Amino acid sequence: MAQTLKDRIQTDLTEAMRAKDTTTTATLRLVLTAIAKQETAGDTHVELDDDAVVAVIGSEVKRRIEAAATYEQAGRADRAATERAEQVVLERYLPAALGDDELAAVVAEEVATARAAGHEGKAATGVVIKAVRARAGAGTDGKRIADAVQQALSA
Repeated sequence: MAQTLKDRIQTDLTEAMRAKDTTTTATLRLVLTAIAKQETAGDTHVELDDDAVVAVIGSEVKRRIEAAATYEQAGRADRAATERAEQVVLERYLPAALGDDELAAVVAEEVATARAAGHEGKAATGVVIKAVRARAGAGTDGKRIADAVQQALSA
């Protein structure tokens, strides 16, 4: 059976500990804790599949981006650098995001499909975003998708 993403993170944590890589060790411990927290949330324990683990990692990456920006504004470049280093560690586990050109092509196709189905203007926004998210995958940021869709629909 193929190794799950959670198992891969656990294996990488062990390797980072052996290599005495403190940034990777701390970051992977935090993400494993976040995964465990998601698994135990609610009434029953649930094993997260790879897609759910990717979603947890994605939210952790967003936290690192926001924290780095906050630290930059507060003049704490050292803490901002730490947050960015953790972000880099976490991004290793995310699927590749679509490039700008690829995203624009997918958005254009989905806008054309939505218009052919009779969806125009703001009514088409949700339909197109949903379709683009399905095709773009979990690695592409939702804000990038939404911005590209808004731009395409206003053109």
